[in-house]
Amino acid sequence: MSTRTREIVLAVRRFQAMLVKELKQLGRDRVLLAFILYAFTIDIFLAASGVSLSLNNAATLVQDHDHSAASRELTGRFRAPYFRIDGQVAHDKDGLAALDQGKAMVVISVPEGLQKNLATGRQTPVAMQVDTTNSVLGFLATSDAQTIIARFGLESALAKLGVAANAGNMSGLPVVNNEIRVWYNPNQDDSWFMGISEMLNIATVFSVLLPAAAMVREKERGTVEQLVVSPLSPLGILLPKVVSMTGVILCGIALSLFLVLIPVFGIPVKGSLGLFFGLSALYVFTTAGLGLFAATIARNLAQAGMLSILILAPMLFLSGAWTPPEAMPEWLRGMMYASPLHYYLDVAFGVLLKGQGASELGISIAGMSSIGLGVFAAGLLLFRRQFD
Repeated sequence: MSTRTREIVLAVRRFQAMLVKELKQLGRDRVLLAFILYAFTIDIFLAASGVSLSLNNAATLVQDHDHSAASRELTGRFRAPYFRIDGQVAHDKDGLAALDQGKAMVVISVPEGLQKNLATGRQTPVAMQVDTTNSVLGFLATSDAQTIIARFGLESALAKLGVAANAGNMSGLPVVNNEIRVWYNPNQDDSWFMGISEMLNIATVFSVLLPAAAMVREKERGTVEQLVVSPLSPLGILLPKVVSMTGVILCGIALSLFLVLIPVFGIPVKGSLGLFFGLSALYVFTTAGLGLFAATIARNLAQAGMLSILILAPMLFLSGAWTPPEAMPEWLRGMMYASPLHYYLDVAFGVLLKGQGASELGISIAGMSSIGLGVFAAGLLLFRRQFD
C-alpha cells in the first residue's frame, strides 16, 4: 500500500471516529434532542394549523338605521367564511367601544333611506369602520367589504333597469369578465405555505446553531485543547461536526415532511424528493459556516446563542418568507439576494409544489451555492486562525 493510500485510509478512519463521537455527544444531550424533535414536528404543526394569512370569520357588528329589506339584504351578504355577524349596535359610541375593546373588527353603518334612495336611483354612502391593528387582516376586510358593497350596488342598479344580474341577461351589456386561474395551491390553503416556510426556517436555525453549539461545547468542557494537540487538522475537526449536524437536520426535515406536512395537511410533492434532500444537504452544510463564525467569537454556549440570533434575524427577515419581496423598499430588496435562505425558499417551493427540476432552478441553486460556499470558506478560515 502506497503512502498516499495509507494517508487517505487513515483520514477516513479518523473521520469515522470523529463522526461517531459527535453523534454520541448529541445523543447524550436529551434536552437538545427533545427540542429538535419538538421543532420539526409540533412547532411546524402549530405554524401550519394556527397561523393564517387569510380573513376568516371577522367579527362584524351592524348599525342599521334603515331597517328595510335592502339593508337586511346588504348586511346579510357579510357572511362566512370571511365575515361573521355578531349582532347590532344602536349608537356610534357602542360600535367604537367594541372596536376599542377588540370585540369587533368591522362595524357597518347603513344610513336611513337606503332602500328609498336605491329605488329612486340616488347614491347612498355606507360607512364602515375597520380595526386595522393587524394591517393585513384589516386590508383584506376592507377589500372584501368594498367588493360586497360594489356588487350589491351593481345588482340594485341593474334591477332598477329591469336587468337580472346573470350571464344570460347581461350578455348584451359591456361587462369585463375576470377569469382567475390558481396554480400550485388551487384551494389557497395557507397551511401549505406556512408549514413549508416554518420547516425551512427551523432548518436554517439549526444549521447555524448546532455546529456553533458543538464547537463551543468543546471549549466549555476543555476538550478543545486535546483536539489541538491531536494529529487532526482543523478540517478534520470541523468536517465531522458539520456532517453529523447536517444528517440530524435532514432527519428532522424528513420527519416534518412524512410525519406532519404530507399526511396531516396534504401537501403534495410534485418534484423529486432526492433533488430536494440533496439541495437541502448543500444548504445546511454551507450555512454551517455562519455557525462556525459564531463559534470562533463566542466563549460559551450563551454567547453562541446570542450571536446566532444576531446572524439569523437578517437571514429570516430578508428571505421573503415573512414579507414578500415586492413589499420591501427598493434599497432593502437588493439586500435580500445576500440571504441564502431566499434561494432555498425558491428551491423548496419550486421542487415540492411546482415540480421544477434542477435546470429550471439553476439561478436559485447557483445563488444558494455561491453564497453558501463563500460563507463556509470564511467560517473555515476563521476556524483555522483560532487554532493558530
